[in-house]
Amino acid sequence: MTKDEVERLIRNMRYDTDRKRYIGDDGSELKITPYSDGTGYKIDYYKSSTYGNAPHDSEHYQTDLSGNWTSIKKQGGVKTHSSGSGCYITSACMEHFQDEFDDNCHELTVLRWFRDNFVSDEDVNLYYSLAPTIVENINSLEDNEEIYKYIFENVEECVKAIENKDYDFAYTRYKSIVLALNEQFGEKEKVQEAGFVKKLRAI
Repeated sequence: MTKDEVERLIRNMRYDTDRKRYIGDDGSELKITPYSDGTGYKIDYYKSSTYGNAPHDSEHYQTDLSGNWTSIKKQGGVKTHSSGSGCYITSACMEHFQDEFDDNCHELTVLRWFRDNFVSDEDVNLYYSLAPTIVENINSLEDNEEIYKYIFENVEECVKAIENKDYDFAYTRYKSIVLALNEQFGEKEKVQEAGFVKKLRAI
């Protein structure tokens, strides 16, 4: 779902002041919640009414003010993750080192697969809350070549580990990269409040 699609849904829905969400004629629901820190929005779209905890398929989006989207879709009780702009930190690294950035490059494809199959929802949500600030602060530096080189070398190590099915190493290494970058360029308090929870899932 894009920003234009959200706006189109809103135009065709009525706003329920009691439930604080938009309601469609077909029973679908759209709830938009701004982040308390003003950095973006959480968008919840339910394809059928949730009234009375009725079963439903849903799509949940997180977007920052730059238009980067992360989504979690739930159909038949199964969740899948995706992102409109890829993994923030790795995407920024790929953009830095490639003349023509490919959002479906090998590194991003492997890391997305690993994220969707082995990383807990808690870690995914925390990562996407930290990464935009990290990338923004790195990009604001005039000389960030060495930083992106450091990230790229570690990303390559993670990708190799995933390909060799050494998932524990890949998880620990990528987590270490994010924590190290957040320590210097991010929001330390978010890590202190939430922490990274290791819950690797088997396929």
